[in-house]
Amino acid sequence: MSQAALQSALVRPGSLWSAVKVVERTGSTNADLAQSAREGIREGAVLVAESQFAGRGRLGRIWTAPPRSGLTFSVLLRPDVPLPKQGWLSLLFGLAAATAVRAETGVDVRLKWPNDLLVGERKLAGVLAERVDRAVVVGMGLNVTLRQEELPVERATSLLLSGSTTVDRGVLLLAVLRELEARYREWVAADGDVESCGLRTAYLAGSATVGQEVRVELPGERVLIGLATGIDRSGYLIVRSEGTDHLLSVGDVVHVRAPANP
Repeated sequence: MSQAALQSALVRPGSLWSAVKVVERTGSTNADLAQSAREGIREGAVLVAESQFAGRGRLGRIWTAPPRSGLTFSVLLRPDVPLPKQGWLSLLFGLAAATAVRAETGVDVRLKWPNDLLVGERKLAGVLAERVDRAVVVGMGLNVTLRQEELPVERATSLLLSGSTTVDRGVLLLAVLRELEARYREWVAADGDVESCGLRTAYLAGSATVGQEVRVELPGERVLIGLATGIDRSGYLIVRSEGTDHLLSVGDVVHVRAPANP
């Protein structure tokens, strides 16, 4: 990807995006931007890696892909929003990414709470948000041109395998960042109120989790099985189990699929 072309398209007066850097190889774009955040870099920095050898997902999982086969990047945000409302930031990022990718590719991308993008029940991308002092670094790894034999896990997919109308990573990155800027500005302007800015409604409309029977693996090796009924104003997943609503801020969600008909 061309750093100069991305800079020209994104970094301009009034834009959220303050700098775009493309590196050939790094351990983790999130870790690199986190260090830059500690050094006081401005909001809106974007770091893109053609190859990442120590990428991380939730719960310490490793995210790997062949060089230039995916879209791997992180952004640095400094939201002027009350801290209790900032739990929505990774969901906002996921919604923006799913919306942009769907529009550019024609692929029906849906959202699995809290941070995955799905095609059907196959994982297309993952989002990871990390707090660094008063800033938040949010990163995404999106499978673009991976072939079947290159997928990191059995239940993954890529845009190429999903029949995408484009696999141009530069086009996809621009679309995601522009959608992210629009959603982020609306959310900040609403002081993090996800109802008044329409964020919660939009997220629910794109959710693949709400309305599903789910199995949630919780800290302490606990498991909760029930019906995912919604997302509350704090971004928590609401799961109804044995007549009780449980609010979950963390958890590894598995969509429970009904057995196939004989």
